[in-house]
Amino acid sequence: MNNIIRLKNLNENNIDIYQLEGFEAKTVDSHYLHSLQVKVIPSSQTLWDLTKGSILFKERLKSRSVIPKPELIMSETSLKSELEIHNYTGACPALTYEINPVTGCNVGCLYCLVTDGVHENRLHAYSNYHLLVRRVLEENYLEPHYYYFSPKTEAFQEPTLQTGIAHNILREFIAHFEKYPESKARIFIASKAGTQQLSYKHKGESILDLFCKLKDKMQFNTSVSMMPPELRSVIEPYAATIEDRLNAVLLCQEKGILSNSALVQPIIAPYLTDEIMHEFFSKLKKANIINYKPEFLTVCMENLAMLGQISGYFDKSMEKKLYEYYIAPENAGHRKQRGRTAPSRELSKKSIRRLMEVSSKYGLSISICYWVRQQLYISEEEIPLVNENGFQCLGYQTRLFEK
Repeated sequence: MNNIIRLKNLNENNIDIYQLEGFEAKTVDSHYLHSLQVKVIPSSQTLWDLTKGSILFKERLKSRSVIPKPELIMSETSLKSELEIHNYTGACPALTYEINPVTGCNVGCLYCLVTDGVHENRLHAYSNYHLLVRRVLEENYLEPHYYYFSPKTEAFQEPTLQTGIAHNILREFIAHFEKYPESKARIFIASKAGTQQLSYKHKGESILDLFCKLKDKMQFNTSVSMMPPELRSVIEPYAATIEDRLNAVLLCQEKGILSNSALVQPIIAPYLTDEIMHEFFSKLKKANIINYKPEFLTVCMENLAMLGQISGYFDKSMEKKLYEYYIAPENAGHRKQRGRTAPSRELSKKSIRRLMEVSSKYGLSISICYWVRQQLYISEEEIPLVNENGFQCLGYQTRLFEK
């Protein structure tokens, strides 16, 4: 039987989409693109997708279903089911199981890789998910492998914290390593969590307390974006601020928890100026980050119609560039999983080289996934498979298996 829980949002510092004074959704069609002086001419299919996305965006604004509603359905999952294996490209470096205890995500990012920024469905969590993790841990622990918590939702959000689901999952790993000290299971956590999330207690223990018991078996990678702060506030409605996420990193480091690599996603390409890059990487340096994995915004065209208009609310020139970077017919094949389009290959490769040039001044190494390497023809000489700091692909720390 399903239970419905009303959630209390931990981060309410942002201005959500409904609070943008004077904002009105338009139809992104050929006339609209012409009014912005967009120089590229998209295909008829791309134009149709942009128009369709505009219509959907208008409907969701009207029904106030653009961002998640703070309600959670609780149920149980089958303990006979399998954890999904994380291998979008077919070339991931190690066996990696996904931990996804929630369908949907309360953070509500409007560029979400999983939902294409659609948050109409009610959040759904599994109260017994930790028991499924326990079973899989028992079945496979002698060979080196990761558990990725969590690629399809935020690991430490209101649904997992206020129900104790996140705490219970971590407790399963603690119990596993106590029972099997020789286990080669390792935990890879990618999260937008801030200090509030890491300090959240269940049965007297905080997430950080539980991290401390796993410190040589896990890594915590913060996820931070490169975009204008005012835009981030709207399109990451219930996320911790960048400053608070980096403070969470410092909290982990003080406790001896491996937390010196970052996912930098999404990167809004029109925002990449030398000044912004230097400012950004100096912040990572102060948080003792030594490695990062960059990922440019990838979108379906329906999603781009929404994100373009929101960025245009703050900066019309940025909106114009966004369309130009994505909608050209010759860029139609530059696609990631689920058909999401990346910015032009030429721009992407040029930007990665510039990111490397600037970040190296702050002592940061870079790791990239196989898909980016393949799409942009980046050689192992340019970016090693495993870099000098021991990071590979998404930012997996390969030296964890030596412990």
